[in-house]
Amino acid sequence: MGRTAMAAVTRAGRRSVGQRGFTLLEAMVAMAILSGGLLAVALIIPSGIGKLADAPLDLIAKQKAVEAVESVFQARDNRILIWAQIRNVQGGSGSDGGVFLDGPQQIRVPGADGLLNTADDGAVEALVLPGNDSLLGTADDQTTPLTQYTREIRIRDISTVLRSVDVTVTYRTANGTRTYVLSTYISSYS
Repeated sequence: MGRTAMAAVTRAGRRSVGQRGFTLLEAMVAMAILSGGLLAVALIIPSGIGKLADAPLDLIAKQKAVEAVESVFQARDNRILIWAQIRNVQGGSGSDGGVFLDGPQQIRVPGADGLLNTADDGAVEALVLPGNDSLLGTADDQTTPLTQYTREIRIRDISTVLRSVDVTVTYRTANGTRTYVLSTYISSYS
């Protein structure tokens, strides 16, 4: 072999520093980091699926809290009750003299007065969903009583013309017990 051929072989056998490539150690570290990230994502997925499964129950709780607040405002606006009656039965003083029951109550159908959480409420409320035909009001509808829910309407005086209204809906899910609280104020002026 001549000198020029030898120089060409030597040059081809050498690598410059910029063309080095990955070592086995670098590849293993990259795989470990990637595996750790994928494992973290895999652990989050079941939690997300559980929250997604509880979403309809959360929505029902929010709606039942809103209904209760609307019931209190309806009592004032429609003059179903006088201002002194828009309180809890016992309340903060032990004898507030209102019509709204104290403590957590099962979610029931409103009675003759049309107000929620009062003494004349009817049976436990049920949720009616469409069946296989996707039509509501047909024979295959599915009725589910809301027995896993309780609702408390707590009304407290702030002044002679202003009261706080706190509605707490507590319910059981597959992942434990949850609570939804809705707070507002009501004045004697409608």
